[in-house]
Amino acid sequence: MSLVMILQLLIVLGALWVGSRYGSLALGAISGIGLAILVFGFGLKPGSPPTDVIYIIIAAVTCAGIMQASGGMDWLIQIAEKLLRKHPDRITFLAPLCTFFLTVLVGTGHVVYTLMPIICDIALKKGIRPERPCAVASVASQVGITCSPIAAAVVAFVSISNANHFDITIPQVLMVSIPACLCGLMAAAAASYHRGLDLDKDPKFQARLKDPEQYNYIYGSNATTLDKKIPQSAKNAVFVFLGALAVIVFFAIFQEALPSYETLRAVKDADDLHINDDLMLTADHLVKANVHVENVTEWFEKPLAMNVVIQIVMISAAALMIIFCKASPKKAVAGPVWQSGMVAVVAIYGIAWLADTYFSNYMGEMKLMLTHVVSEYPWSIALVFFLVSVLINSQGAVVVAMLPLAYSLDIEGPVLLGVLPSVYGYFFIPNYPSDIATVNFDRSGTTVIGKYLLNHSFMMPGLICVITSTIVAYLLTSIIY
Repeated sequence: MSLVMILQLLIVLGALWVGSRYGSLALGAISGIGLAILVFGFGLKPGSPPTDVIYIIIAAVTCAGIMQASGGMDWLIQIAEKLLRKHPDRITFLAPLCTFFLTVLVGTGHVVYTLMPIICDIALKKGIRPERPCAVASVASQVGITCSPIAAAVVAFVSISNANHFDITIPQVLMVSIPACLCGLMAAAAASYHRGLDLDKDPKFQARLKDPEQYNYIYGSNATTLDKKIPQSAKNAVFVFLGALAVIVFFAIFQEALPSYETLRAVKDADDLHINDDLMLTADHLVKANVHVENVTEWFEKPLAMNVVIQIVMISAAALMIIFCKASPKKAVAGPVWQSGMVAVVAIYGIAWLADTYFSNYMGEMKLMLTHVVSEYPWSIALVFFLVSVLINSQGAVVVAMLPLAYSLDIEGPVLLGVLPSVYGYFFIPNYPSDIATVNFDRSGTTVIGKYLLNHSFMMPGLICVITSTIVAYLLTSIIY
């Protein structure tokens, strides 16, 4: 590894670190500075931004944002709250399940903001230390991303894997990631069940209760959505959204039902067209390249790509909700789901482009350095995914940036599917919005960041969940494949 290569890697890591300090849009924007230094300063050839993934995120977030604007998200939160209040003594297990499945449905973990005050309120009224359900519920809201059929991480994994000859569908990914992550979450919840002192035995909490203002702050409010009347139009929006998910899953399973288009695999006597056996072109490409149809050596039918299917279905569902479910586009744009999704687009755009620029220019060197390790211990790529995720607050960005490198190292697709849960590592440094919000929502003060930064409430459930989920997913893929 040359000195220049090390210096450029430090520039990449420095851009990610500075971006994470500012958060939000800064991750993508400051990655652009690193990209400019590599391209203009060192003369590296620019990589390719992940446009397909970005288009999918835009479509999915638009659909979810429109559903939220219609009031459909309030209905989902209300259903979750009814479940939690019906079984308050089991909230440490039920709360993470609720936040997990909300993320699976919507494709973003930012839905946790509405539910977290309710989780804290239920725990306080039951006398349960709120740190126990709140911390693991925040972790669960992010774990669900690798289990959502419309999340960027899942879609990117499928599209990149298919491009690298690992033919897998979204349902096949979910068949591994959902049971694996549920095992991880239940292990984390079990470890959190008796975590910390009970409230009646916690001297710090009891001391706060002696102050009338603090007592009123902790027990005076009543966070709930049960008194909110949900119109039928909001419920209809949820049905449209769920229907869109069902259509996507159907086409992912039965891709033969998709329309097909005539494509070619090879041509002869075409010196001006550089193709190989894996490149698929349409007749339009032939005309642009001045290749005559009689030079075609092999034609075949190729079904519509799933990334295009997801975009079409999500945008169409959003339109149906606007027309028939009284969803306001202006309200959707102002909502947290759409805004957080657009922030993710910018972050993935900058981060993945920066990473692809660096790794694509040094692919040969990377292979020499890492091939021996990953050939002996292929599961060790999980450590790489996790460490990168600590710096990058986006699982989709980790997949887009690192998965092509993993395939270039000749790591088999089933192994990479088995370590997919390891792309969630940004709980390690507690600067992610959902974690910060959870600390603020916990009126008892038991969910904390910690004096030494890393001794925070999310560390234990996060590590247990990710390690357990990755082990279970790795075992499942070993059995299936």
